[in-house]
Amino acid sequence: MKITVITVGRLKEKFYRDAVAEYEKRLGRYCKLEILQVDDERTPDKASEAEEDLIRRKEAERIIKLLREDACIVTLEIAGKMYDSEAFAHIIEKRQTAGMSHIQFVIGGSLGLHEEVCKKADLAVSFSKMTFPHQLMRVVLLEQIYRAYRIIHKEPYHK
Repeated sequence: MKITVITVGRLKEKFYRDAVAEYEKRLGRYCKLEILQVDDERTPDKASEAEEDLIRRKEAERIIKLLREDACIVTLEIAGKMYDSEAFAHIIEKRQTAGMSHIQFVIGGSLGLHEEVCKKADLAVSFSKMTFPHQLMRVVLLEQIYRAYRIIHKEPYHK
């Protein structure tokens, strides 16, 4: 299975980069992981709704260029469906057993995802009703993918 994480912006802090590197290493035995980063747009202070929409639209154009028609597209959205870890693992396992060989997870920038990206999703997932920094979500997503593979392979994991 190939897992691609498409994300807006670069990881600036070393501790995020270190955490991502650790999960990349751990996931290497379960899947082919690819992380694709697109440039984020600078958001001016006190941006209007129209300015924020334009920023999301520009980021969406970059994201959409990376989406594959042969992949299952999963967006991370506050409005998405929440799953526990076992159900999330089942989503990945179900795609594998159905012969789908590629899942693309999409994490938006600081303003979230534009509706054009959300429309292309096969599944919208929410990790919480809370808002998290998009850089932290990359780490949280990778941890949950790793946990999912541990569950799928019936290996111990921390509950």
